[in-house]
Amino acid sequence: MLSVTKRSDNAVNSCSTSDNSAQNPSLPSWARLPINRCNLPAVILGSLTFQQHPTALALDGVAELHADLFALQDGIDAATERAQLFRDYVAAHFCLDHLEEAGIDEHSQKRAKANWLRTLRGWSFDADGREGAVLKGWVESRFGLVPRFHGEPLRDFSGPAWLRYEEMRAGGLYGTNALEAQLDLLYAYCQYEFARAAAGDRLTLYRGINRIGEHEVLSGAGRRQVVLFNNLSSFTASRERAGEFGDYILAAEIPFAKIFFHCALLPDILKGEDEYLVIGGAYEVTLSTL
Repeated sequence: MLSVTKRSDNAVNSCSTSDNSAQNPSLPSWARLPINRCNLPAVILGSLTFQQHPTALALDGVAELHADLFALQDGIDAATERAQLFRDYVAAHFCLDHLEEAGIDEHSQKRAKANWLRTLRGWSFDADGREGAVLKGWVESRFGLVPRFHGEPLRDFSGPAWLRYEEMRAGGLYGTNALEAQLDLLYAYCQYEFARAAAGDRLTLYRGINRIGEHEVLSGAGRRQVVLFNNLSSFTASRERAGEFGDYILAAEIPFAKIFFHCALLPDILKGEDEYLVIGGAYEVTLSTL
């Protein structure tokens, strides 16, 4: 697990004025790690410039390790069949139905059953629970984007809120069967499907809020602002559905490359709210009322 340099709240405040100007769309230093496991550093992929000019993101080694899966997917026209192949492949590759073949004995099987699917379902019940901490930790590790909220704001890297997040993340990963590697493959499959559709490079998504003060505003005022989102957040493709979650609606152009998972990717997962799990960073948003 990547470590984060501890900083005081004063350090956070002192750097925010120089990084947050409208002339500098870079991701603030206190919201990113210096290294990640992606083809672009966090300072680029988390920036406003990336939102405006997105490009493909790839996690280190994932496409190469699972080349056989994507070669098979290329020959299948029906999206439902590709989705079933993905689920079958993940189950076989990680021995999800035969954990003993992965070297997991009966005493440790309980945590080993915490697979990618259970993690997604856990997020849908409580994004600030243990599974939410695992997913935010995965984004932190793979993309270098530091979480900004988990049950409460995460501002002091040596404070109780941060330690609580780290404990939940560690507890969620302990004893699992390569859970983060399963999430790597899920993201790669999501990006494969976007690339196959060849329908642009971003889409408009919505998020219901009660007040803009709930988010970290980097610049701007009024209807158009630049906001630093948590490193993983839920959005929806339905403006009407977003209105059910707050008095105001944030609309943002989200690059496909920063969508970890969405409701249409696999049947019967996150269907209820037309949900999209969006990787964070700086975004220009439009704020409107219902």
